[in-house]
Amino acid sequence: MLKIDTHAHYLPRDWPDLAAKYGDNRFAVIHHGDDGRHRIYKDGKFFREIWPKTWDPEERIADYARFGVQVQVISTVPVMFSYWAKPHHALELHQSLNDHMAETCRTHRRHYAGIGTVPLQSPRLAIQELERCMDQLDLQGVQIGSHVNDWNLDAPELFEFFEAAQDLNAAILLHPWEMMGTDDMPKYWLPWLVGMPAELSRAACCLIFGGVLERLPRLKICFAHGGGSFPYTIGRIEHGFNMRPDLVATDNPRNPREYLPRMYFDSWVADPRALRYLIDTVGVSRTMLGTDYPFPLGEQEPGAGIAAMGLSQAEQERIYHGTALEWLGLPLSRFA
Repeated sequence: MLKIDTHAHYLPRDWPDLAAKYGDNRFAVIHHGDDGRHRIYKDGKFFREIWPKTWDPEERIADYARFGVQVQVISTVPVMFSYWAKPHHALELHQSLNDHMAETCRTHRRHYAGIGTVPLQSPRLAIQELERCMDQLDLQGVQIGSHVNDWNLDAPELFEFFEAAQDLNAAILLHPWEMMGTDDMPKYWLPWLVGMPAELSRAACCLIFGGVLERLPRLKICFAHGGGSFPYTIGRIEHGFNMRPDLVATDNPRNPREYLPRMYFDSWVADPRALRYLIDTVGVSRTMLGTDYPFPLGEQEPGAGIAAMGLSQAEQERIYHGTALEWLGLPLSRFA
C-alpha cells in the first residue's frame, strides 16, 4: 500500500549565511563540527542539532523503507521562516530553500513531493514566491506559520495571499512557530509541549472566525500535529460561539464546527486514543499520515499510530495516501 508522509522536514546541508551577510544573528546558521556533529545556531546560541538524514535524500528513502513508507512531502524547518526579517532578506533565504527542495523532487520524483516556503511578512513577495513554487519549481504548495509577527491569520493584510493560494490550487501546510507564552514558560520544554498545540488552535480559530475559510471555500490547508488542541477543544469553541456570539461571532456568523469538512489534519498526535478521536471527529477523508520526521518529538515509527487503529482497507488507503493526494492535487500515478 502506498504510504505518503505529509509532514517531513527537510533542509539543505548548507544554506546562505545571512547572519554574516546582513549582520543579523537572528538568522539561523549551520555549523558542521570536526566532531561530526551538525548544529544550528540562532541569536548566537545553540538551537538544535540535526543529522545527515535531515538533508540526504537517499538516506531518508532508505530510512523510510524500513517502515513501508515510500513518499515524503518535504517542508522546511519553521525556524527558517524568518518572518521578522526584512522582506527581501527573507526572500533570499526562501528562494534558496525552495530551489534546493525542487531539485530533490526532480531527481527523486517517485519518492518526494515538495511544500515550499514564502516571506509572509510581505504578502506581495509571498504571492510572487508562491507562484514561482507552483509554476516554475513544480512544488505542490507552501508551508506557513501559525501567525506572522503581530498578524494573526485573519489579518486583512494576508487575505490576498490566501486568495492566491486558492486560485493556484496550492496545498498549505500550517505549522506552529514562535510559540505564544515562550517567555513565561522557559522550563520543561513547555513552548513545544504546551505552546505548539495552542498555536494551531489559535490559527484555526482565526481562519474560521475571521471569515477566511468562509470567503475561500476551496482553500486547502492541512494543520500539522493533528491540529494541535483545536479538534480536542472544538466543543468548547462551539459552546462559546453559541453562548456568546456577541464576542465570538463578530466577523462570521457560521458555527465553527461546520468548517471541519474543509480542513485537513495530519495524524501525528502521539496517543492512539487521540488519533481515534481525531478520525471520529473529522473523518478519514480529512486525515493523512504525518510524522514530523526526523525530529525526536515526531512519530518514531512512521504510520504506527494508524496501523493500530483497526481500520478497514479502504480507510487505511485513504489515510495513508488518498487524502494526501487530494490535498496535494497529484495523481496516484505520480508515485507509481
